[in-house]
Amino acid sequence: MSDEQRRQELADFLRTRRMRLSPEQVGLIGSGRRRTPGLRREEVAQLANVGVSWYTLLEQGRAIHPSSEVLHSIADALQLTPDERHHLFLLADQQRLIDTHTSPEQVSPALRRVLDALNPLPAYIIGRRWNYLAWNTTAEHVLLLSSSVPPYENNAVWRMFANPKVHYLYNNPKWEQVAQKVLAEFRADSARYADEEWFKRLIADLQRVSPEFRAWWPRHEVRGRSDTIKELEHPLVGSLRFEQTTLQVPTMPQLKIMVYTPLPETGTLEKLQQLMDQSIAMKAV
Repeated sequence: MSDEQRRQELADFLRTRRMRLSPEQVGLIGSGRRRTPGLRREEVAQLANVGVSWYTLLEQGRAIHPSSEVLHSIADALQLTPDERHHLFLLADQQRLIDTHTSPEQVSPALRRVLDALNPLPAYIIGRRWNYLAWNTTAEHVLLLSSSVPPYENNAVWRMFANPKVHYLYNNPKWEQVAQKVLAEFRADSARYADEEWFKRLIADLQRVSPEFRAWWPRHEVRGRSDTIKELEHPLVGSLRFEQTTLQVPTMPQLKIMVYTPLPETGTLEKLQQLMDQSIAMKAV
């Protein structure tokens, strides 16, 4: 992203991390009721052993160039997680990353055969923009991929926030938890692309259509992708439980293969076979 935008993202990130901490959490003595939540800037500066004026300029988005040692001190002071620490260094332009902006996102015939071979396990390939690039038949029926909402029909983040059927699929009460996790992973992934026009349009449109996205995006939550349990409520076969595994394509690291493995003793595998049998029967009619 541009230097100015990167500095502003860094400033917002530091501010949101500072505001979530209390003096007691970092070993300081509280000084009564505060007008705003969180630590004060001078307290972060004290904990990180940096100057208050210097840290204030950093949090104001000024052209400050902290060393890696200082960033580590700030990360320690703010009690950042490993994912948040990585994000901090990325925003501070302290970590060289492979530039994949111009790399074509092409799914090879070999990868498509891998997806097909994984049936009846749902599997799909997602790109750096979080667009579904390819999927197998089971994934189409399980994740309702044919149900789309313009203008970002194949974008996973857009589907999560703008498609009402996805709310139901993720079992409405649990949708918020899943959506916040997806958003934090997307934010960590997309920091290096934030100056691209597609990204700006997507964020603006998400803020327009989703009050949840509008409320959560300014929080700057970030986290890395991890294997997790996926619980779905399918309209035809009911409850499905999977273990989601993320695989990376070495020759095209911006591509991720997502595989959903049915959890044993949940009836999920049998329901998948039932769903696919129904699909075949409907095609035969």
